Amino acid sequence: MSRYPIPAARTRVEEVILRSRFITTAAPAATTEAARAFIAEMRAEFADASHNCYAFVAGPPGATGQIGMSDDGEPGGTAGRPMLAVLLGSGIGDIAVVVTRYFGGTKLGTGGLVRAYSGGVKKALKALPVQEKVSLARLVAAGPYRFVTPVARLLPAFEAHVADQTFAADVTWEIVVPEERAAALTVALVELSRGEIVVIV
Repeated sequence: MSRYPIPAARTRVEEVILRSRFITTAAPAATTEAARAFIAEMRAEFADASHNCYAFVAGPPGATGQIGMSDDGEPGGTAGRPMLAVLLGSGIGDIAVVVTRYFGGTKLGTGGLVRAYSGGVKKALKALPVQEKVSLARLVAAGPYRFVTPVARLLPAFEAHVADQTFAADVTWEIVVPEERAAALTVALVELSRGEIVVIV
């Protein structure tokens, strides 16, 4: 996927279930390293908590190439896996979530834990501000001076802009464009100039 929603900022929600306090913090995590740094930060902030369970998806929504999860001492499969399942089905990428639990003395049982941890993630996602991540491509094109204005007029239709422009025997443009539109823009530049603009992808 070359464009997808990601967290725009950190979000934290909290709830008490049978006297146990659950604090869910969600954050952007474009890489495994960023996710692990965030998890370490949460563990330091809530060092006195009973559990700091986590899940992350570093990459496009639903992608399983860079994922992680931990039950952090809760019974196996009751925290990390249900949290990860919510993230993978959320349609949001580059995200890490830590659910911190302060045990209140009453056991929730396997089903209760699954509901508490997955529910915390769902609540955080509802409150989460998102923005669009767009993978960008860089094109270098060269052509006669008379195309400076026509090229400038063409680019907005492709969500593209000139990052740099050099004037020598010809004009050389360095153009930044969303990856998914690079091929169409290349064709449009050639058509616009009837082949006089040469594009080097």
